[in-house]
Amino acid sequence: MPPNRVMNGGREADLEVGLYPRRLRRKRSLTLVQKMSLVSRRYQKLPVPCVVCLSLANLVIVDGHSVYTRSKCDNSEEENSWLLKPCQIHPGQADIFVNHIKAGVETAAGIEDALLLFSGGETTKDAGPRSEAQSYWNLAESKDWFGRRESMRWRALTEEFARDSFENLLFSVCRFRELTGHYPTNITVVSCDLKQRRIMDLHRPALRFPESQFSFVGIQSSPTSKDAAINEESKVLNMFQEDPYGCRGELRKKRIYRDPFLRTPPYPVGCPEMRGLFGYCASEYYIGSLPWTH
Repeated sequence: MPPNRVMNGGREADLEVGLYPRRLRRKRSLTLVQKMSLVSRRYQKLPVPCVVCLSLANLVIVDGHSVYTRSKCDNSEEENSWLLKPCQIHPGQADIFVNHIKAGVETAAGIEDALLLFSGGETTKDAGPRSEAQSYWNLAESKDWFGRRESMRWRALTEEFARDSFENLLFSVCRFRELTGHYPTNITVVSCDLKQRRIMDLHRPALRFPESQFSFVGIQSSPTSKDAAINEESKVLNMFQEDPYGCRGELRKKRIYRDPFLRTPPYPVGCPEMRGLFGYCASEYYIGSLPWTH
């Protein structure tokens, strides 16, 4: 699609794909924003999909783990440029975050129709109202998308409300639906290698997403932090085994603690087919209807 048409709010493209009802096409006196509002109300208040994202079928998620705190991104490999948790304060940790971002870009670049989502909310009070996801996107931008700017920048966006690894997955699937108008065919999660079992064996089944359409790219932990990371992961893994949706006990407390600015997630407004899953809290897996279980 020519850039000038997209920059014009996607007006021409929207008309071509039928996002505007015919009666709105005649109302030339209405602004584009007013037309979008009318369309949203007509279609059960669903957000109008991102026009340039309509053709994307697969999802690559990069889980956020920290917030970059410098105003410029020229010191991204330095630990003091990131707001680190006590368990993250180890030499080489900043490089690991950059490797996550690079791996996400490279993975999505290898899949022509993949949307890349950096996922992570405003989880740390000391960082101010800055999200992990936006930090990662800004850093990728500063790195010129690791040599893949032309193919990747337009299809790399953010999900800025997740507070843990399960919400990274759940919210990103909803965000994909919000942006494209449909659900992903395949999902790839890029995260710390130690989280593979948690994400593949606990989070994926909790969403009941098909195993054959789900993959994981693990980035090796810093050697100096591996022992501490293994101990921490063991604790979290046990908690998610007992509470797969993270809605009770210690996992719920963590979510409250990681929401210092009291943000209200917009979901599931953009993914109404998942509404039942968002309100579900139990030790057993959700058995209601989901778009990928039909």
